[in-house]
Amino acid sequence: MFKKIKLGLLVSVSSLVLLSACGGGGTATTSSGEKSVSLRLAHNQGTDHPVHKSLEEFTKLAKEESDNSVNVQVFPSGQLGQERDVIELVQSGTLDLAKVSASALESFEDSYSIFSLPYVFKSQEHYYNVMDNSKSVQEIYKLSKDKGFIALGWYDAGQRNVYTGDKEVKSPKDLAGMKIRVQESQTSIAMIKAMGGSPTPMAFGEVYTSLQQGIIDGAENNITALTVNKHGEVAKAYTLTEHQYVPDILIVSTKTWDKLSDSQKDTLANAVKESSESHKKVWADAVKSEEEAAEKLGVKMYEIDKEPFIKAAEPLHEEFVKKNESYKKYFEDFQAQNK
Repeated sequence: MFKKIKLGLLVSVSSLVLLSACGGGGTATTSSGEKSVSLRLAHNQGTDHPVHKSLEEFTKLAKEESDNSVNVQVFPSGQLGQERDVIELVQSGTLDLAKVSASALESFEDSYSIFSLPYVFKSQEHYYNVMDNSKSVQEIYKLSKDKGFIALGWYDAGQRNVYTGDKEVKSPKDLAGMKIRVQESQTSIAMIKAMGGSPTPMAFGEVYTSLQQGIIDGAENNITALTVNKHGEVAKAYTLTEHQYVPDILIVSTKTWDKLSDSQKDTLANAVKESSESHKKVWADAVKSEEEAAEKLGVKMYEIDKEPFIKAAEPLHEEFVKKNESYKKYFEDFQAQNK
């Protein structure tokens, strides 16, 4: 226990030192008379990940469309900590922006748990319709303002599936007794339990070694986890359960947001929207190439009848809508987008 606490403190201190070294908002003035700001954005994916590439597009758009008034520096690969770490840094105002999974936000604002509900999205088209058009999504984005952050937008993080060492998972019965890594989300934990497995919450950066050493039997994630993150080297069975479409969310510190001018806020909002839209093609292209790369690693992909998993997830939907009237409204709004 002592070692874990000591490590956590070292990570936090290192992060704070690095952030301090980078400096905060700038004082230069643009040709339009706007005072420029320098913002820092952190995430836990590598520089070859499709989401990182779209975040680079976001920073480019923000700079160009603000006449150099908004300058964003990206810290990838978990340089400033894992997702919980960077969310807390954003809350405190030490960090300006972070790209995190919606599942990670659930511990800070419970309404985000709707994004982790298994099979809440019936297809990719349904998922896109909700994320782009639902008023409930926009409402959820703003609910955490008093908790230190708001969401600016989303990026497609693909379809999540179960993968194991070498075992095809045809039904919930096949997951019995298997330790499956999940994100640190109560909804994801409940999902794996409902699907028959033994959920093991764990930071993403620990998954490869845990699979390699047999600490866990499997995990669940999108195809890039097998290739970009190399999990396909130690996990050879990818079963297309298609249980979740969990978006990546770009959050901004409330303290940072309140310091920006209206035009700078508009610039960031537009840059997220534009880069999110172009990211759909980036992601689609990545999926095609990563499926081929996974096969070269020796990964076998299994298509299954998803109905047993869908039925196993239904009680989670029922529990969610019973929490309160707002959650019921969100759920119904999501389903109404399935056209």
